Amino acid sequence: MANHAWSEKVLQLLRRMNNFYLPGSCRAVCSRFEIDRVQVGWIPPHVVSQLTRYPEVFKAPQDGVVSLCPSLDSYGRRSEAVDAMLRSMRQETSLRCLRGWRDEKYSVMPTFFDTPVMWMERAATSLFGVKRYGVHVNGYTVNESGEVSMWLARRSATKQTYPGLLDNMAAGGLAAGVTVKHTLVKECHEEACVPAALAEKARPVNTVSYTYEDEEGVFAESQFVFDLELPRDFKPTIGDGEVQDFCLLPIHNVKELLATDDFKPNSAMVVLDFLIRHSFIDPDTEPSYQELVTGLHQTLE
Repeated sequence: MANHAWSEKVLQLLRRMNNFYLPGSCRAVCSRFEIDRVQVGWIPPHVVSQLTRYPEVFKAPQDGVVSLCPSLDSYGRRSEAVDAMLRSMRQETSLRCLRGWRDEKYSVMPTFFDTPVMWMERAATSLFGVKRYGVHVNGYTVNESGEVSMWLARRSATKQTYPGLLDNMAAGGLAAGVTVKHTLVKECHEEACVPAALAEKARPVNTVSYTYEDEEGVFAESQFVFDLELPRDFKPTIGDGEVQDFCLLPIHNVKELLATDDFKPNSAMVVLDFLIRHSFIDPDTEPSYQELVTGLHQTLE
């Protein structure tokens, strides 16, 4: 693919994954979700109208702000009340995201190192635009000549999200109360059967952050990115069934695939970050270099 065409396709991906910041997004009409007067998310109008049915949980919207009732004044009370409400909504509404209920708890907090103010079911987080965090691992090899190849996973055709698309070797969301390092080792083992001793050699190298909107709500996400150089004779194998197969591809082939629709979008961003950090994309030859870098590192609001 010609360089200009490749650049434009990748820029389109970055714009889509950051469309919440673009003119015409729902951001202007979203309500701020606040707990203890601190913003923790963005709630789209169609969700705000649903929340008015639960006055025992949410105060009436005021001045563009939605907040919890004052009686819900602790981590436990907030979490339990919102979870009960969401389980009720799951039965009574047509909100598509709640059909993907996972029984996974995600922490709700203003920023990553703040003390969580509550937990929320993962499938519901987009309704409130709360920040979500995950871990992505670039598994790669270097041959005798110094040529780099990358291990990619093909997602299972039965996955709830992005079935059948290419993915990083291992990745997963950060559950409430679980550390980044623990998630890294767990996902490497469960998805790719990487032994813990090998997974622990992965190096934290960056974060990739973005916010997008779609019909399910607002997704404010940040991925902790790790690079793991694997032995040349190591082959990831299918673990928990979330992956249907693995392939090892030369890095130039991986780069070309980023400009197709064959990649899970946020995983494509993680691979793009790898290409930039390892100088497979050069500022002297890539006219959109700065736009590519900026698109990977948006501040979560």
